[in-house]
Amino acid sequence: MKELALYNLKEGMVLAKDITTPSGQVVLEKGKELTKQSILRLSFYNIKSACIVDGEEKQAAPKSYSQKIKTSQKFQSFQVDHTIVLSQIRVSFEGYVNEGRPLDTAALLSKVIELFQSCKTSLELFNMLHNMHSSDDSIYVHSLNVSLICRQIGKWLKAEGATLDTLTLAGLLHDIGKLRIPTELLNKPGKYTDEEFAQVRLHTQYGYELLKPLPLDAHIKLAALSHHERCDGTGYPSGLTTNDIDPYARVVAIADVYDAMTTARSYRAPLCAFQVIANFERDGLQKYDTKCVLAFLNRIAGTYQNHRILLSDGRSANIVMLNDKQLSRPIVQLDDGSCIDLSSAGDLHIQAVL
Repeated sequence: MKELALYNLKEGMVLAKDITTPSGQVVLEKGKELTKQSILRLSFYNIKSACIVDGEEKQAAPKSYSQKIKTSQKFQSFQVDHTIVLSQIRVSFEGYVNEGRPLDTAALLSKVIELFQSCKTSLELFNMLHNMHSSDDSIYVHSLNVSLICRQIGKWLKAEGATLDTLTLAGLLHDIGKLRIPTELLNKPGKYTDEEFAQVRLHTQYGYELLKPLPLDAHIKLAALSHHERCDGTGYPSGLTTNDIDPYARVVAIADVYDAMTTARSYRAPLCAFQVIANFERDGLQKYDTKCVLAFLNRIAGTYQNHRILLSDGRSANIVMLNDKQLSRPIVQLDDGSCIDLSSAGDLHIQAVL
């Protein structure tokens, strides 16, 4: 292992350590092979050096599903475009919140739609987003990802035109109130105290106040205020139930939770799609809009039909059939040809998509 300055990094070099920002966010993972785009990303985050694997330390190993995606030309192109849009969102949000500059939501929406349309299928979109999560979990990345997920959910629900655009903007702007929360509190690695959590929860009201004077659809403003409300009344800030929660906010709530669970945290790796589905099932689907959450989870599970997965006991298998009543536990086929119905297999579950 050797440490090299940014200007000495070359394509094809392999990282020996994770590269992180001062706040602990992972910019690039250990084991990643550098490309022009990833070196550009390091420069964007003002990274000065990186630890590189010596030639003799490299070992040939089969690429995982995630590694195959990350080394694909499509992912590297998406990563560059994602970074460019992310920079525009950061400048626009901070200019509006901190300096009072106009917020050009039409221009931001156009960029989000362009990025969305660069993915040919929903599987491609979610593959891109899942593998971007190791890079950054800032407000801006989360906001961009939630807007893309909201647009996909909208399309699955047959939304079109202005409705789809409004939902996309609702996802993009839902967390803008967090710019009024101290960064060191948002990036705190440990558990919040009750007082700290109360302060973080204020971001919903701050977001509504920030968006209120703008000529935006009321659904967008209410999504900022209500995306932490839950249909069973257990959410915040007002403890609303289904019929009192804005319908756009109900969609944003699902996208928000999904993106958060598939993002790496200081205390855990990002969860795979089936672990996220299991969390939705365990927490209670009654917390979310029934039509939206069932459509979303069915589609997410369906995108991985016939994919190879890793079980919690270390065995590999292929998904051969979904269980409609327990989407997180499909029927899988082992390498010896035998099948297991995970819905009746006790604690055995899907740990990763290979």
